[in-house]
Amino acid sequence: MRTDVDSLLERSGKIPAWLDLPDPKGFRPKRKYRTIWISDVHLGTRGCNAAMLVDFLRSVECQTLYLVGDIVDGWRLRKGWYWPDAHNEVIRRILKMAHRGTRVVFIAGNHDEMLRDYAGLTFGGVELVLEAVHETLDGRRLLVTHGDAFDGVVLYHKWLAFLGDKAYGMLLRANIAFNAVRRRLKMPYWSLSAYMKKKVKNAVQYVCSYEEAVASEAINRGFDGVVCGHIHCAEIRQFGGITYYNDGDWVESCTALAESLSGEIAIIDWVAETGGHDHASPAGVPSGAATPAGTPTETPARVGA
Repeated sequence: MRTDVDSLLERSGKIPAWLDLPDPKGFRPKRKYRTIWISDVHLGTRGCNAAMLVDFLRSVECQTLYLVGDIVDGWRLRKGWYWPDAHNEVIRRILKMAHRGTRVVFIAGNHDEMLRDYAGLTFGGVELVLEAVHETLDGRRLLVTHGDAFDGVVLYHKWLAFLGDKAYGMLLRANIAFNAVRRRLKMPYWSLSAYMKKKVKNAVQYVCSYEEAVASEAINRGFDGVVCGHIHCAEIRQFGGITYYNDGDWVESCTALAESLSGEIAIIDWVAETGGHDHASPAGVPSGAATPAGTPTETPARVGA
């Protein structure tokens, strides 16, 4: 369902001029995909790696782009406004993709849950939904959902989720300072927060339980697989007859999920691919010192227990 704003803009011809501006000349040819999934960008927070995401989006073309929740962090923005131009550039890039023919589907997450009231509407060519169904090239039906509905902490103890969010925010701020020192030493980006999460993963068994809960829902509803985000852990695993996909995040790991034109689905690790150095300035303008990325790094489907 389109909004009156969309129709009015089309009739008046008042489309923002920047939508039709050519992209800056890049160092890498754009890679073409059938589908790309990204989530957990957390625009509005200092931990968001917006410049890296802009660099990634400038490097790809796709028929369908799924924004799988927590693109904007409403929880943070309610506490204080933080929105540098790099975050604007992410929005501009997504709207440009929609304007140029990419189908863009936004599944609202728990951090941008304020958008759930507008599910069913289209804004600037971006479809806003609660969940989606994606059909792969080989005919498999995948449930696409942010995944917070399967997080027992968020679902049953929201106050605990907010408390955990505060502690996580402190860890991300430490991560920013840590990487600022690494940049001065000309060292690549490395996620302290992701490392700490992996160290405690086996102790709490949180990630495994979450993956099993999401996969179980997909099985019960007759899907062939499920794509989600929420826990910031990119993964492809097999659960019985269905495949669980998680596209990761753009706060810690800077990963996306992509379906190639021939139908293969893999994880793209943008930190590994760029050596931890984004090729876009904070304002989204390519740096003159940037060099071509190396061989594309994609993680193929991994079957796990």
